Amino acid sequence: MLKGMVAVLVCALGWGLANGQSGTVAGGAAQTRTVSAAAGELDVLPGKGLAQHDFVYAGESHDRRIFIVRSGKVVWSYDDPAGKGEISDMVMLSNGNILFAHQFGLTEIAPDKSVVWNYVPPAGHEVHTAVPIGNDRVLYVENADPNAVLRVVNIRTGAVEKELPLPVKHPVQVHLQFRHVRLTPQGTLLVAYLDLGKVVEYDSDGHELWSFPAPGAWSANPLANGNVLITDRLGVREVTRRGDSVWSWMPADAPGYKFSNLQNAWRLKNGDTVINNWANGWTKSGDAAPSPAQAIEVTPDKKVVWALREWGTGPDSPANLGPATSIQFLDQGDAPAEDVHFGDIR
Repeated sequence: MLKGMVAVLVCALGWGLANGQSGTVAGGAAQTRTVSAAAGELDVLPGKGLAQHDFVYAGESHDRRIFIVRSGKVVWSYDDPAGKGEISDMVMLSNGNILFAHQFGLTEIAPDKSVVWNYVPPAGHEVHTAVPIGNDRVLYVENADPNAVLRVVNIRTGAVEKELPLPVKHPVQVHLQFRHVRLTPQGTLLVAYLDLGKVVEYDSDGHELWSFPAPGAWSANPLANGNVLITDRLGVREVTRRGDSVWSWMPADAPGYKFSNLQNAWRLKNGDTVINNWANGWTKSGDAAPSPAQAIEVTPDKKVVWALREWGTGPDSPANLGPATSIQFLDQGDAPAEDVHFGDIR
Protein backbone atom coordinates (compact mmCIF):
# COMPACT_ATOMS: atom_id res chain seq x y z
CA MET A 1 0.00 0.00 0.00
CA LEU A 2 1.32 3.44 -0.87
CA LYS A 3 1.08 6.41 1.48
CA GLY A 4 0.41 9.30 -0.86
CA MET A 5 2.29 10.32 -3.92
CA VAL A 6 5.86 9.27 -4.55
CA ALA A 7 8.34 12.10 -4.17
CA VAL A 8 11.55 11.72 -6.10
CA LEU A 9 14.48 14.05 -5.66
CA VAL A 10 18.04 13.26 -6.59
CA CYS A 11 20.53 15.98 -5.64
CA ALA A 12 24.18 15.81 -6.68
CA LEU A 13 25.24 18.09 -3.84
CA GLY A 14 24.19 15.51 -1.29
CA TRP A 15 21.45 17.38 0.56
CA GLY A 16 18.18 15.50 1.01
CA LEU A 17 15.63 14.23 3.46
CA ALA A 18 16.32 12.47 6.71
CA ASN A 19 15.41 10.95 10.08
CA GLY A 20 12.18 9.00 9.90
CA GLN A 21 10.36 5.91 11.02
CA SER A 22 11.05 2.21 10.92
CA GLY A 23 9.28 -0.67 12.55
CA THR A 24 8.93 -4.34 13.35
CA VAL A 25 10.57 -7.40 11.88
CA ALA A 26 8.48 -10.33 10.72
CA GLY A 27 10.34 -13.60 11.03
CA GLY A 28 10.93 -16.10 8.28
CA ALA A 29 12.85 -16.00 5.04
CA ALA A 30 9.79 -15.62 2.82
CA GLN A 31 8.07 -12.91 4.83
CA THR A 32 8.04 -9.19 4.23
CA ARG A 33 8.52 -6.51 6.86
CA THR A 34 5.83 -4.11 8.01
CA VAL A 35 7.05 -0.63 8.91
CA SER A 36 5.81 2.85 9.62
CA ALA A 37 6.97 4.25 6.32
CA ALA A 38 8.13 7.62 5.20
CA ALA A 39 5.48 9.54 3.30
CA GLY A 40 5.29 8.17 -0.21
CA GLU A 41 6.90 4.82 0.61
CA LEU A 42 5.58 1.30 0.92
CA ASP A 43 4.17 0.06 4.23
CA VAL A 44 5.49 -3.44 3.50
CA LEU A 45 9.11 -3.91 2.47
CA PRO A 46 10.35 -6.82 0.36
CA GLY A 47 13.17 -9.06 1.54
CA LYS A 48 14.39 -10.09 4.98
CA GLY A 49 15.49 -6.84 6.50
CA LEU A 50 18.87 -7.09 8.22
CA ALA A 51 18.92 -10.82 7.51
CA GLN A 52 19.03 -10.35 3.72
CA HIS A 53 22.83 -10.05 3.64
CA ASP A 54 25.86 -9.97 5.90
CA PHE A 55 27.39 -6.53 5.48
CA VAL A 56 29.40 -3.64 6.88
CA TYR A 57 27.56 -0.34 6.90
CA ALA A 58 28.53 3.29 7.46
CA GLY A 59 27.09 6.68 6.71
CA GLU A 60 27.34 10.41 7.06
CA SER A 61 25.93 10.68 10.57
CA HIS A 62 26.77 13.01 13.45
CA ASP A 63 28.23 10.14 15.47
CA ARG A 64 30.33 8.65 12.67
CA ARG A 65 28.79 5.19 13.02
CA ILE A 66 29.93 1.88 11.54
CA PHE A 67 28.05 -1.42 11.90
CA ILE A 68 28.79 -5.04 11.08
CA VAL A 69 25.64 -7.08 10.49
CA ARG A 70 25.68 -10.88 10.39
CA SER A 71 22.70 -13.25 10.32
CA GLY A 72 20.30 -10.36 10.81
CA LYS A 73 21.98 -8.94 13.92
CA VAL A 74 24.37 -6.10 14.60
CA VAL A 75 27.43 -7.95 15.91
CA TRP A 76 29.80 -4.97 16.11
CA SER A 77 29.42 -1.23 16.08
CA TYR A 78 31.57 1.87 16.33
CA ASP A 79 30.50 5.36 17.35
CA ASP A 80 32.64 8.47 17.49
CA PRO A 81 30.27 11.29 18.50
CA ALA A 82 33.19 13.45 19.66
CA GLY A 83 34.88 13.23 16.27
CA LYS A 84 34.67 15.75 13.46
CA GLY A 85 33.24 15.16 10.01
CA GLU A 86 31.19 12.46 8.33
CA ILE A 87 32.06 8.97 7.14
CA SER A 88 32.12 9.20 3.35
CA ASP A 89 33.91 5.94 2.56
CA MET A 90 34.66 2.75 4.46
CA VAL A 91 36.10 -0.72 3.89
CA MET A 92 36.80 -3.72 6.11
CA LEU A 93 40.08 -5.53 5.53
CA SER A 94 40.62 -9.28 5.73
CA ASN A 95 42.20 -8.92 9.20
CA GLY A 96 39.03 -7.29 10.52
CA ASN A 97 40.44 -3.77 10.58
CA ILE A 98 38.28 -1.02 9.13
CA LEU A 99 39.67 1.86 7.09
CA PHE A 100 37.43 4.89 6.71
CA ALA A 101 37.50 8.43 5.39
CA HIS A 102 35.64 10.93 7.53
CA GLN A 103 35.91 14.25 5.68
CA PHE A 104 38.58 15.73 7.94
CA GLY A 105 40.83 12.69 8.03
CA LEU A 106 41.51 9.03 7.47
CA THR A 107 41.54 6.38 10.17
CA GLU A 108 42.14 2.65 10.42
CA ILE A 109 40.80 0.92 13.50
CA ALA A 110 41.19 -2.65 14.78
CA PRO A 111 38.22 -4.81 15.87
CA ASP A 112 38.84 -3.65 19.46
CA LYS A 113 38.38 -0.07 18.13
CA SER A 114 41.96 0.95 18.82
CA VAL A 115 43.49 3.28 16.24
CA VAL A 116 46.00 1.57 13.95
CA TRP A 117 46.67 4.62 11.78
CA ASN A 118 45.33 8.14 11.47
CA TYR A 119 45.87 11.01 9.07
CA VAL A 120 44.70 14.59 9.58
CA PRO A 121 44.90 16.81 6.46
CA PRO A 122 45.71 20.53 6.62
CA ALA A 123 42.95 22.95 7.54
CA GLY A 124 40.60 23.56 4.63
CA HIS A 125 41.35 20.20 3.01
CA GLU A 126 38.98 17.22 2.99
CA VAL A 127 39.26 13.48 2.36
CA HIS A 128 36.19 11.49 1.29
CA THR A 129 37.65 8.28 -0.11
CA ALA A 130 40.03 5.58 1.10
CA VAL A 131 41.35 2.53 -0.75
CA PRO A 132 43.69 0.00 0.90
CA ILE A 133 46.54 -1.49 -1.15
CA GLY A 134 47.90 -4.57 0.57
CA ASN A 135 48.41 -4.32 4.32
CA ASP A 136 50.71 -1.32 4.32
CA ARG A 137 49.40 1.27 1.87
CA VAL A 138 46.41 3.56 1.51
CA LEU A 139 45.35 5.46 -1.61
CA TYR A 140 43.22 8.55 -1.14
CA VAL A 141 42.29 11.83 -2.78
CA GLU A 142 42.71 15.04 -0.80
CA ASN A 143 40.21 17.70 -1.84
CA ALA A 144 42.06 21.01 -1.71
CA ASP A 145 42.52 24.51 -3.08
CA PRO A 146 44.19 25.21 -5.49
CA ASN A 147 44.91 21.59 -6.45
CA ALA A 148 43.42 18.29 -5.39
CA VAL A 149 45.96 15.51 -4.90
CA LEU A 150 45.86 11.74 -5.29
CA ARG A 151 48.27 10.19 -2.84
CA VAL A 152 49.51 6.71 -1.92
CA VAL A 153 51.06 6.56 1.54
CA ASN A 154 52.82 3.73 3.35
CA ILE A 155 51.07 3.75 6.71
CA ARG A 156 53.89 1.79 8.39
CA THR A 157 56.71 4.13 7.40
CA GLY A 158 54.76 7.33 6.71
CA ALA A 159 56.40 7.64 3.28
CA VAL A 160 54.40 9.10 0.40
CA GLU A 161 55.01 6.65 -2.45
CA LYS A 162 52.86 8.29 -5.13
CA GLU A 163 51.43 11.77 -5.55
CA LEU A 164 49.51 13.01 -8.57
CA PRO A 165 47.59 16.28 -9.07
CA LEU A 166 43.94 15.98 -10.12
CA PRO A 167 42.13 18.79 -11.96
CA VAL A 168 39.05 20.36 -10.40
CA LYS A 169 36.40 22.75 -11.65
CA HIS A 170 35.94 24.83 -8.51
CA PRO A 171 39.13 24.94 -6.40
CA VAL A 172 37.54 26.99 -3.63
CA GLN A 173 34.60 24.61 -3.29
CA VAL A 174 36.68 21.90 -1.68
CA HIS A 175 33.76 19.91 -0.30
CA LEU A 176 32.27 19.33 -3.74
CA GLN A 177 35.34 18.16 -5.67
CA PHE A 178 35.51 14.38 -5.19
CA ARG A 179 33.89 11.50 -3.40
CA HIS A 180 34.83 7.97 -4.44
CA VAL A 181 37.79 6.54 -6.32
CA ARG A 182 38.28 2.83 -6.99
CA LEU A 183 41.06 0.63 -8.33
CA THR A 184 40.34 -1.73 -11.22
CA PRO A 185 41.72 -5.28 -11.58
CA GLN A 186 44.10 -3.87 -14.19
CA GLY A 187 45.68 -1.53 -11.64
CA THR A 188 44.10 1.63 -13.06
CA LEU A 189 42.03 4.15 -11.12
CA LEU A 190 38.41 5.19 -11.63
CA VAL A 191 37.71 8.69 -10.34
CA ALA A 192 34.18 10.04 -9.85
CA TYR A 193 34.38 13.80 -10.40
CA LEU A 194 31.55 15.40 -8.52
CA ASP A 195 32.25 18.96 -9.65
CA LEU A 196 33.40 18.18 -13.20
CA GLY A 197 30.48 15.84 -13.84
CA LYS A 198 32.34 12.88 -15.30
CA VAL A 199 34.11 9.62 -14.52
CA VAL A 200 37.74 9.34 -15.57
CA GLU A 201 40.07 6.33 -15.64
CA TYR A 202 43.78 7.04 -15.05
CA ASP A 203 46.86 4.88 -15.21
CA SER A 204 49.36 5.00 -12.35
CA ASP A 205 51.27 7.84 -14.01
CA GLY A 206 48.20 10.06 -14.15
CA HIS A 207 47.49 9.63 -17.86
CA GLU A 208 43.81 9.68 -18.80
CA LEU A 209 42.70 6.40 -20.39
CA TRP A 210 38.92 6.76 -20.55
CA SER A 211 36.15 9.11 -19.52
CA PHE A 212 32.38 9.18 -19.46
CA PRO A 213 30.02 12.10 -18.77
CA ALA A 214 28.16 11.70 -15.48
CA PRO A 215 26.47 14.77 -13.99
CA GLY A 216 27.07 14.91 -10.25
CA ALA A 217 29.11 11.70 -10.40
CA TRP A 218 29.28 10.20 -6.92
CA SER A 219 30.79 6.78 -7.53
CA ALA A 220 32.18 4.50 -10.24
CA ASN A 221 32.74 0.85 -9.44
CA PRO A 222 34.55 -1.57 -11.78
CA LEU A 223 32.61 -4.71 -12.65
CA ALA A 224 33.91 -8.23 -13.29
CA ASN A 225 32.92 -7.99 -16.97
CA GLY A 226 35.10 -4.91 -17.48
CA ASN A 227 32.23 -2.44 -17.45
CA VAL A 228 31.78 0.40 -14.96
CA LEU A 229 28.81 0.91 -12.65
CA ILE A 230 28.25 4.66 -12.28
CA THR A 231 26.00 6.48 -9.82
CA ASP A 232 25.22 10.10 -10.62
CA ARG A 233 22.39 12.62 -10.65
CA LEU A 234 20.53 10.61 -13.30
CA GLY A 235 20.56 7.30 -11.46
CA VAL A 236 22.69 4.19 -11.95
CA ARG A 237 24.19 3.06 -15.25
CA GLU A 238 26.38 0.18 -16.34
CA VAL A 239 28.66 1.55 -19.05
CA THR A 240 31.08 -0.19 -21.39
CA ARG A 241 34.51 1.19 -22.25
CA ARG A 242 33.00 2.08 -25.67
CA GLY A 243 30.59 4.36 -23.86
CA ASP A 244 27.48 2.23 -24.35
CA SER A 245 24.97 2.09 -21.51
CA VAL A 246 23.96 -1.58 -21.26
CA TRP A 247 21.86 -1.30 -18.08
CA SER A 248 20.35 1.59 -16.23
CA TRP A 249 18.13 2.32 -13.27
CA MET A 250 16.38 5.54 -12.32
CA PRO A 251 14.33 6.45 -9.23
CA ALA A 252 11.21 6.33 -11.39
CA ASP A 253 11.84 2.59 -11.82
CA ALA A 254 10.96 2.07 -8.13
CA PRO A 255 7.75 4.09 -7.68
CA GLY A 256 7.09 2.71 -4.20
CA TYR A 257 10.13 4.43 -2.70
CA LYS A 258 11.27 7.95 -1.98
CA PHE A 259 14.83 8.87 -2.98
CA SER A 260 16.70 11.86 -1.62
CA ASN A 261 20.25 11.31 -2.88
CA LEU A 262 21.85 8.33 -4.59
CA GLN A 263 25.53 7.88 -3.76
CA ASN A 264 26.70 4.37 -4.58
CA ALA A 265 25.72 1.13 -6.26
CA TRP A 266 27.14 -2.40 -5.94
CA ARG A 267 26.68 -5.38 -8.25
CA LEU A 268 26.11 -8.67 -6.42
CA LYS A 269 27.22 -12.09 -7.67
CA ASN A 270 23.64 -13.04 -8.56
CA GLY A 271 23.39 -10.08 -10.94
CA ASP A 272 21.30 -7.91 -8.64
CA THR A 273 22.30 -4.33 -7.92
CA VAL A 274 22.14 -2.68 -4.50
CA ILE A 275 21.62 1.09 -4.58
CA ASN A 276 22.06 3.25 -1.51
CA ASN A 277 19.92 6.26 -0.67
CA TRP A 278 21.56 8.86 1.54
CA ALA A 279 19.34 10.97 3.78
CA ASN A 280 20.41 14.28 5.26
CA GLY A 281 20.68 14.40 9.04
CA TRP A 282 22.60 17.67 9.29
CA THR A 283 19.86 20.28 9.02
CA LYS A 284 16.79 20.98 11.13
CA SER A 285 14.48 20.40 8.20
CA GLY A 286 16.26 17.14 7.40
CA ASP A 287 16.07 15.92 10.97
CA ALA A 288 12.35 16.55 11.08
CA ALA A 289 11.58 14.71 7.87
CA PRO A 290 10.59 11.02 7.73
CA SER A 291 13.43 8.87 6.49
CA PRO A 292 13.31 6.77 3.34
CA ALA A 293 14.74 3.33 2.72
CA GLN A 294 18.52 3.38 3.12
CA ALA A 295 19.14 0.90 0.30
CA ILE A 296 17.27 -1.24 -2.18
CA GLU A 297 18.30 -4.35 -4.11
CA VAL A 298 16.97 -4.65 -7.65
CA THR A 299 17.13 -7.52 -10.13
CA PRO A 300 18.41 -7.02 -13.70
CA ASP A 301 14.79 -6.40 -14.74
CA LYS A 302 14.55 -3.76 -11.97
CA LYS A 303 12.27 -5.60 -9.56
CA VAL A 304 12.91 -4.54 -5.95
CA VAL A 305 13.64 -7.70 -3.92
CA TRP A 306 15.04 -6.06 -0.77
CA ALA A 307 14.62 -2.71 0.91
CA LEU A 308 16.60 -1.74 4.00
CA ARG A 309 14.98 0.78 6.34
CA GLU A 310 16.41 0.64 9.86
CA TRP A 311 16.20 3.96 11.72
CA GLY A 312 15.69 2.53 15.20
CA THR A 313 12.41 4.29 15.92
CA GLY A 314 10.04 1.33 16.17
CA PRO A 315 9.56 -0.53 19.48
CA ASP A 316 11.04 -3.71 18.02
CA SER A 317 13.47 -2.10 15.60
CA PRO A 318 16.80 -3.96 15.80
CA ALA A 319 19.06 -1.01 14.96
CA ASN A 320 19.39 2.60 13.95
CA LEU A 321 21.87 2.37 11.11
CA GLY A 322 21.60 6.04 10.25
CA PRO A 323 22.19 7.45 6.75
CA ALA A 324 23.69 5.12 4.15
CA THR A 325 26.95 6.01 2.45
CA SER A 326 29.10 2.85 2.27
CA ILE A 327 28.00 -0.78 2.29
CA GLN A 328 30.38 -3.71 1.93
CA PHE A 329 28.77 -7.11 1.45
CA LEU A 330 30.42 -9.97 3.33
CA ASP A 331 28.38 -12.82 1.82
CA GLN A 332 29.62 -12.51 -1.78
CA GLY A 333 32.89 -14.44 -1.60
CA ASP A 334 34.84 -11.41 -2.79
CA ALA A 335 38.63 -11.25 -2.69
CA PRO A 336 40.06 -9.26 0.23
CA ALA A 337 39.54 -5.54 -0.25
CA GLU A 338 43.27 -4.93 0.02
CA ASP A 339 44.08 -7.41 -2.76
CA VAL A 340 44.49 -4.67 -5.40
CA HIS A 341 47.30 -2.73 -7.03
CA PHE A 342 47.92 0.69 -8.57
CA GLY A 343 50.40 0.19 -11.38
CA ASP A 344 53.35 -1.55 -9.72
CA ILE A 345 52.32 -0.51 -6.17
CA ARG A 346 50.92 -3.53 -4.38
